[in-house]
Amino acid sequence: MTIEADRILGRTGARITPLTLGSMNFGRWQDETESLRILGAALDAGINAVDTADVYAQGVTERIVGKGLKGRRDDVFLATKFHGQIGENPSHAGNSRRWITRAVDDSLRRLDTDYIDLYQAHRPDPDTDLLETLHTLNDLIRAGKIRYYGTSVFPAHEQVRAHWLAERHGLIAPHTEQLPYSLLVRGSEREVFPVAQRYGVGVISYGPLAAGWLSGKYRVGGDQPESARAELIPGRFDVAAPANARKLAAADALAVVAEDAGLSLIDLAVAFALNHPAISSVIIGPRTHGHLDAYLAAAQTVLSDEVLDRIDEIVEPGTQFHDRDTGRDTPSLQPAALRR
Repeated sequence: MTIEADRILGRTGARITPLTLGSMNFGRWQDETESLRILGAALDAGINAVDTADVYAQGVTERIVGKGLKGRRDDVFLATKFHGQIGENPSHAGNSRRWITRAVDDSLRRLDTDYIDLYQAHRPDPDTDLLETLHTLNDLIRAGKIRYYGTSVFPAHEQVRAHWLAERHGLIAPHTEQLPYSLLVRGSEREVFPVAQRYGVGVISYGPLAAGWLSGKYRVGGDQPESARAELIPGRFDVAAPANARKLAAADALAVVAEDAGLSLIDLAVAFALNHPAISSVIIGPRTHGHLDAYLAAAQTVLSDEVLDRIDEIVEPGTQFHDRDTGRDTPSLQPAALRR
């Protein structure tokens, strides 16, 4: 099964496939050999967008991606990110001009390429003036090191501010936003998606299976499946916790909707994410060829209005079961902000 590059990334004019290959597993939960097999299979299936980050396996992932793209680089829309700390030095992180100008050269070297299609701020940086970050990324575009730039899990008000600053100072505004979005993580529908659509920002979403909650393995009355992510962040997976108990009930009900429609829950989940008009592409992270085939099949799925209505009855638009599902810590909810 193959896929076509039939989507436009926001206002860029760049054509990408509905599915983007995410590489976070490379060099961490997949060794290099298997990672290269998955990358090659995804490209052979027509996927033309690959997303990575410098912080993934502390640069190892970028090296694997660069190796896998040899001879195919010009046909791939390559995205990476900066912000996360590299090594033990806390100054080797963030969104400052000082760090970005070093981080981009390090990524270019590891990826073995002379340009990055999309360079993304992995998280907001409260310690750096946003205007400094925008100026630096604009300079990288002029230098030819990057083609476009974007943000990742930036709240709606920060995205509006970025566009306001860009307009005021004659800069190119962010082209993309990357964020989690799924049947169980719908908070972005409230503010982020309308802002993205207003400014022509292409949204690249990740986590269509909600970190495994929508794999079909989480069912009411069943045993809780083993998960590497659950071991890292148990608070988001403990089904006894109230928010997670509600999430489990929703996942179980959604599985029934999928069964009634003659679909797998993965079909339902991926098709749902791709259905939103704000979404340009959905990041997938297959660990096996079987997983990749399942994602490719799911991307061909079209959901009827009846199915979409049933989904909304189970998980209302804008629903967020757990604040950490947003992919970020919310500063305004921290004890210091609440004076506790």
